[in-house]
Amino acid sequence: MAPRTASRGGEGSPRDAGSSRLVVALVRGFRGLRGHVRVELLTDRPEDRFTVGARLFPEGTDEGLTIAEASPVADGRGWWLRFREIGDRTLAEERLRDRYLEIEDPHEPREPGRWLFHELLGVAVTSLEGDALGEVVEIYRAGGAEVFVVRGPRGEFDVPGVRGIVAELAPERGVMIVDLDRLALDARPVDDEDYVRPRDRRPRKQPKKRPGTPGTSAPAAASVEAAPAPPAPPSPPTPDRDA
Repeated sequence: MAPRTASRGGEGSPRDAGSSRLVVALVRGFRGLRGHVRVELLTDRPEDRFTVGARLFPEGTDEGLTIAEASPVADGRGWWLRFREIGDRTLAEERLRDRYLEIEDPHEPREPGRWLFHELLGVAVTSLEGDALGEVVEIYRAGGAEVFVVRGPRGEFDVPGVRGIVAELAPERGVMIVDLDRLALDARPVDDEDYVRPRDRRPRKQPKKRPGTPGTSAPAAASVEAAPAPPAPPSPPTPDRDA
């Protein structure tokens, strides 16, 4: 993943609100000799996004790739994809290792209460008592749930997007309220180079710095398609993925 305090990637930095692309996948592995790649899903609609004939773009490029095969991973998470323009494993590894894959923004209507990641960046975070804790600077996934990275007077810390911790999430008002009593707060100074978040511990063979919004976590060239959403009241909101 991207550096903790630099700009993002994948979790790279999401594109701004005027972006023309959305990130839908991250290449995580390879299979066989024909160029199959295993992708981590960054969309909740893989059946729609990964249809045969659909076009994906490696982050930051205009080199469209046409899906020739697509299927869910049978014994794990993610999907297997193969592209018409990439005919063997060597080429797949050279062009796609650790790359984010984007689609052209379809500008589809969204359900009320659903947001893209970039719409949550900068949201002010407070405690139930009204204490200012900082703002959301990054979002990443861990264990199937979104995690909000908050930076403020206490340093930088993670807020799991789950019931009981996030008491209110209202990005249209620029507000997130968290229950500190239920949060095992592990704030670290933003310049603490010894601190490695769980999502940064996964090895990347070709780490690289990505230009973009400081502290974010999807490619600088695009907005991550999935987004948290609150449940219906009166239950406290639990982020969910959607696009």
